[in-house]
Amino acid sequence: MENYDYILPTYPRYPVTFVKGTGCKLYDTDGKEYIDFASGIGVNSVGHSHPKWVEAVCAQAATLSHVSNLYYTQPVGELAKKLCEISGMKGVFFSNSGAEAVEGVIKTARKYSNDKYGEGRHTIITLEGSFHGRTMAALTATGQPEKFHKHFHPFVQGFRYIPVNDIAALESEAEKTDICALMLEPIQGEGGVMPLDAAYLKKAQEICNKNDWLLITDEVQTGIARTGEWFAYQSYGIKPDAVTFAKGIAGGFAVTFAKGIAGGFPYGGFLLGEKAQATLGAGDHGTTYGGNLVCAAAALSVLEILTPILPTIKEKGEYIRKKVQQMNLPHVKEIRGNGLMIGIKLEGIPHTEVVANLLKAGLVTLPAGSDVLRFLPPLVISTEEIDAGLKILHETLT
Repeated sequence: MENYDYILPTYPRYPVTFVKGTGCKLYDTDGKEYIDFASGIGVNSVGHSHPKWVEAVCAQAATLSHVSNLYYTQPVGELAKKLCEISGMKGVFFSNSGAEAVEGVIKTARKYSNDKYGEGRHTIITLEGSFHGRTMAALTATGQPEKFHKHFHPFVQGFRYIPVNDIAALESEAEKTDICALMLEPIQGEGGVMPLDAAYLKKAQEICNKNDWLLITDEVQTGIARTGEWFAYQSYGIKPDAVTFAKGIAGGFAVTFAKGIAGGFPYGGFLLGEKAQATLGAGDHGTTYGGNLVCAAAALSVLEILTPILPTIKEKGEYIRKKVQQMNLPHVKEIRGNGLMIGIKLEGIPHTEVVANLLKAGLVTLPAGSDVLRFLPPLVISTEEIDAGLKILHETLT
């Protein structure tokens, strides 16, 4: 791993080098097998090197890979139509990452309000414990200032944070006149896999509609079937004005093809509903790589693969939660989440230590918040693979 001395140490990496992935399994340089309960932080939604995914990517890469957004292309148009159909939204903008998607909806919200009301309505309300990205505006929107806001001042103006699930705090904000949007994650991922209350989300919808704020759901982690719906907001009976997505949309970040072509598929974007669909015009927003044809082909294959298994995702998540509950494991205080986005709140042991010990034992997991063990397995994971992973969890924590 000596070559990694040349990579900036912005991540506390674990001492493992993965070289191959198949389905829900990973393999390191020694050939050791690992069960993947992390899927690259929710990216590998259809597992590693799914045959249909590889076929779609290779076919597009061999045909046309990039021409820029100055022209129309068939895969991107087809993907846009499918995403609008499954979300009920009206239009989509494709980017390269979740943070870029968040930047796009921030711009959309401010332009929507400025076009309609003029200057002065530019503040975006977000929630304490939220995480919206690492770029400057997305980082400012993140409601964890003590953890993420050190060293980078001055920050972008126009953001305020309120407590999670606090309807009174939200109603108090409604008395102010400088707000253009409320942005929230239906389940706070980096904040500890914290689902928002259904009653809170419905009240948020009501307040946004009454005050003509845009309601933005940041679904970079919860979107693309992770919770058992295409988007998590669909479980709550609400209809946001803007929705971000990324991570699992293109189903994989890197693979080496049979002909030696290496490829990576960072992809994201945001969807706009009827209220905001006409806000952005020519020149208001853009990206060179967003909407890449190979990424679009990958995303189309992901939607095709996930469609028949969508009804099973909630069942798999419930199966994991019940099994962990029945284990009566020491240090486990609470199990929460939805679908295959699961958080296990720990006490009496550092969550990072548990993640490291599970990795040594052959199970790849993730930390979240200050004390949560997080599972984001590939959505195609089988019951047998779930059982094998939970067996490692049981052996490690007892």
